[in-house]
Amino acid sequence: MMASDAPPTPAPPDPSLRERSIRSFVLRGGRLTDAQKRAFVAHWSRYGIDYTGSVRDFDESFGRHAQRVLEIGFGNGEQVEFAAMREPDRDFIGIEVHGPGVGRLLNALAVANLSNVRLYQHDAVEVLQHEIAEASLDEVRIYFPDPWHKKRHHKRRLVQPDFVALLCSRLRPGGRLHLATDWQDYAEQMWDVLDARPDLQNTAGPRGSVPRPEWRRQTHFESRGLRLGHGVWDLLYSRR
Repeated sequence: MMASDAPPTPAPPDPSLRERSIRSFVLRGGRLTDAQKRAFVAHWSRYGIDYTGSVRDFDESFGRHAQRVLEIGFGNGEQVEFAAMREPDRDFIGIEVHGPGVGRLLNALAVANLSNVRLYQHDAVEVLQHEIAEASLDEVRIYFPDPWHKKRHHKRRLVQPDFVALLCSRLRPGGRLHLATDWQDYAEQMWDVLDARPDLQNTAGPRGSVPRPEWRRQTHFESRGLRLGHGVWDLLYSRR
């Protein structure tokens, strides 16, 4: 092969990608249906927020000032839709990286004609770091995050000290942090991380959990866990 036909040398990897200490997801396969593709075309301009890396004025995004709830990793969006319909006086920000779930929720929001939801399809860590102002959230919800059940993969779990510190900086004093998991080992790690923070108070006492609150619907992830004989733990914290 002549030199002029040689393929270009690939660019070296971005060093910042190697240096990131916390990450909220690992991309998995998933093909959008035609309906989900149409949802992005038809409804993203109404419900979607394009990541810019600058602090967001959510009063402008929602067209009002209201309490704000952030749900990280909303999956197919059933909980976000449920909460937005049940709590119309609050505004909901959802973050999910997987396109099919975002597309499904876009369609559901449009059918219900809801106006109090905005969505990111982006890494939650970067959104929290750069687009959400300090002490601006009234509540953060993380329901059934990936448990990474193999011990060698525990370092990939979302609930780690650095990530929780970032969450706490975005919660207002008196704000609420609500997590749910159907893996006892992950619940133990959550307690280890969250109970150690002086700016968080476990509402059920140290290493305590609460019954499923009325504002969280029983998701298909939870139902699957119950069928497998897993317990379910709801951890509820208040920001001091």
